[in-house]
Amino acid sequence: MKLFIISDIHGSLESLETALEAFQREGASHLLILGDYLNHGPRNPIPGGYAPDRTAVLLNRHREKILGIRGNCDSEVDQMLLEFPMMGDYAIVLDQGRRFFLTHGHGLSPERLPPLAKGDVFLSGHTHIPSLKPSDGIVLMNPGSVTLPKGGNPRTYGVASSDGSGTTLEIRTMDGKSLSSLSLGMPAAEES
Repeated sequence: MKLFIISDIHGSLESLETALEAFQREGASHLLILGDYLNHGPRNPIPGGYAPDRTAVLLNRHREKILGIRGNCDSEVDQMLLEFPMMGDYAIVLDQGRRFFLTHGHGLSPERLPPLAKGDVFLSGHTHIPSLKPSDGIVLMNPGSVTLPKGGNPRTYGVASSDGSGTTLEIRTMDGKSLSSLSLGMPAAEES
């Protein structure tokens, strides 16, 4: 299984087009979106290529491959335009005994984690800063932003690839260059 992970599109059609080109290039089976789809938000500048209505149309073309959650800039009006569920505060993906917990990061965050087991992966966006690191047996991953990166970072996305020996997590620039990666073995079996 290969998952393509993005966050913080903020209504930029140009950025989404670039991200979807990378999604196709990666050959991922699913597109995980960690919120902030259509609106730029009051604290952000209006991004280049800002076209929320056309961004929604393009996202809807991929609706059967998208698993999305709500960001702090998303509302019921956005859900009216998007043809896939995206108003949940979190979602969970299970893969080979490993749990991927998806949330935007403005409620639950790396500083305020939900109950997770060692080997689980906590995916969040919101900060627009890519990050991939282990913390007390849990992996914290933020794919950064495909539109409005912060902290001097480039526009980025994440990839999670699983095979019979484990999972590899990676953060990449929009042209596919690896910024950071982490290989995880198979999760340990729980004792009964």
